Amino acid sequence: MTDASAVRLIVDGEVEQACSLSAAELATLAAEYQIADVSQIEPKRQGRGIWLAGLLAAAGTKAAATHVTLHAAADDFHASVPLAAVAERAFLIYGVDDEAAMKPLPASAGGPFRFFIRDHAACHTAEVDECANVKFVDRIELTVGPGQDNRPQDEAEHSKLHEK
Repeated sequence: MTDASAVRLIVDGEVEQACSLSAAELATLAAEYQIADVSQIEPKRQGRGIWLAGLLAAAGTKAAATHVTLHAAADDFHASVPLAAVAERAFLIYGVDDEAAMKPLPASAGGPFRFFIRDHAACHTAEVDECANVKFVDRIELTVGPGQDNRPQDEAEHSKLHEK
């Protein structure tokens, strides 16, 4: 079993202070950004989360940053979306509660960290789609212009991705 504190989320790129945070450390970030129960926002999801704005506040976003690029090394998946479109809509699910304490989000739920954009269609940009809700996130990179992105480009590729 992996030590929960060894599983880290990296926030880097166009930030004032790159961060490497465990789920427990994410839980200590400012209370105003914490989501005690993400099912209250997105009924099909479970766990604790933090608004993207909280991660950005912790790292300090540089003015030049235009995109947030999500990296999931576990399945070599990357998605880059305009920061302005998701800054106030996106959150990261980082843990689940049990009787004793908060535990890291399990892989079966997209953990260790799962990025989710509330009502992604309301962003009104083709760059923000369902596939920008990334499972297995281990790094969030702020970039100037679009970053690495290997999301499906057509319906056939999209269907093939979800068959896995």
